[in-house]
Amino acid sequence: MGGQRGRVTGPMSDVDSLADELVELVFAENPIARTVLGLPGAHDRLPDLSAESEQRFRSRYLDLAARAEGADGDAVTRAVVIQQARAGADRIDAAELEFQVSSTFSAPALSILDALGKVTLDDEEKIAGHLARLAAIPSYLDTVRERQRSAISRGLVPVDFLVDVGIAHIERYLANPATDPLRLRSDDREEALLVERVRPAYRRYRDFLAEEVRPHATDRPGMCWQPGGEERYARLVRVHTTTEATAQELHETGLAVISSLAEEYRELGARVFGTTELAEIFRRLRTDPALRWTSGEELLDAARSAVARAEAAAPAWFGRVPDHSCAVKAIPDLEAEGQTLGYYLRPTFSGSRGGAFYANTFRAQDRFRHMSEALAFHEAVPGHHFQLAGMMKLDLPLLRRICRVNACSEGWALYAERLADEMGLYSSDLSRFGMLTQDSMRAGRLVVDTGMHALGWSRRQAVNFLTEHTPMAPLEIESEIDRYAGWPAQALSYMVGRLEIERIRGEAERALGARFDVREFHDAVLRQAVVPLPVLDSVVREWADGLR
Repeated sequence: MGGQRGRVTGPMSDVDSLADELVELVFAENPIARTVLGLPGAHDRLPDLSAESEQRFRSRYLDLAARAEGADGDAVTRAVVIQQARAGADRIDAAELEFQVSSTFSAPALSILDALGKVTLDDEEKIAGHLARLAAIPSYLDTVRERQRSAISRGLVPVDFLVDVGIAHIERYLANPATDPLRLRSDDREEALLVERVRPAYRRYRDFLAEEVRPHATDRPGMCWQPGGEERYARLVRVHTTTEATAQELHETGLAVISSLAEEYRELGARVFGTTELAEIFRRLRTDPALRWTSGEELLDAARSAVARAEAAAPAWFGRVPDHSCAVKAIPDLEAEGQTLGYYLRPTFSGSRGGAFYANTFRAQDRFRHMSEALAFHEAVPGHHFQLAGMMKLDLPLLRRICRVNACSEGWALYAERLADEMGLYSSDLSRFGMLTQDSMRAGRLVVDTGMHALGWSRRQAVNFLTEHTPMAPLEIESEIDRYAGWPAQALSYMVGRLEIERIRGEAERALGARFDVREFHDAVLRQAVVPLPVLDSVVREWADGLR
């Protein structure tokens, strides 16, 4: 572990030791993460999802948080240790794995298809570990079944439409053995495991969903309908926003942002479409056939052009930039249907894989041209690639360079979409509609996520809200609502984080006046890696105070 810290200064402080202890605990809970990140260590285990193991992890997280309270050392690292350890316990208390059946990012049965498919087998140890993991998948899925069967007996049931999404995903996996994401070597040992163990295990899990889960599934998507759901959702809100904001407060914030965007739509609408009527602007954006892609390759080419343009302009806005460009790739076919617009995969520490933006080319002819640039600026440059690839090179404890703080990472990426407008990166007013659409979607997330999980909204209410208040495509609205229903509170992090970063920047500009330098501000933010929002506020204040 010490070799990955990149630090050469003296003995570690108490809080640095706790940070390293927490990293090991995170990797013990999710050993695949170590391999995906390209870090040294064991690469042959899957997560232990048993209830007994989960409670052991919960106790260790809480113990670590308590010990960090009085630890000597860097204040920022201490705050990150405390927040991350408490978040680990909160996620366990939220019981997500017991009802998540559809998300490739969070459902336990589907997420390993995604995660193991992103592993780079660059040495014999990882090859052997990959085979061991394939062999262990049947036992892993048995545990998932056991946990979810037990949850049903306690009244904790998934949503019917998400069960259908999960079944469909597994059926796509089983129907396409030639494109199996777990086939990383194409050798006889791997193929035998896939044929004899992995696919039969997924057939059994599919049958479990269809025969045991679907008959008990509910048509009410919110956690508030589950046993203890309101408290459990509040824990996830705290995890993903790193604030104490209530669901009702976040709901109202989303409504306010939606309202504030109307004037910007009208201004662009007058120039592009000759109208200031929101309904007509939205109709044109949704229905004009000229605003659709002709192919997935055309979509990818446009994304690559936007990324290249942003990389060329970046030195005027950032003092430090990543040392390699961001690749642009298509989301793999297996996960593309029902997947979001795109995502970023950070590079490995070993250098075996660079950072990449994955764009969704599924049914490209139904996707909007004007969304492409804002998405590229969010997922790649100056968004996730600048933050997540850049932070891996920082002289910080490993925890600080890999931890999950969605409000900071997703908040930065959404801030980057607006920053791109300041940088003059949007190629046309039409492309700026993509920026507004993304804003509407992220504000709408505050409304519909809390609407479903705290206020009891139906899926139809959530779909209707986004249809009325955003110009998103019906295809994207449907998949977004499924995402929020299946991954509670995660979608809140984007707009909460962006609003806070904008507030922090505004205060720094007012405090420093003519001495404010946007390049220095961005470097001050990014050199912290990702931190809880209250911590980001403190470190930027300290930076600004040092310049006065």
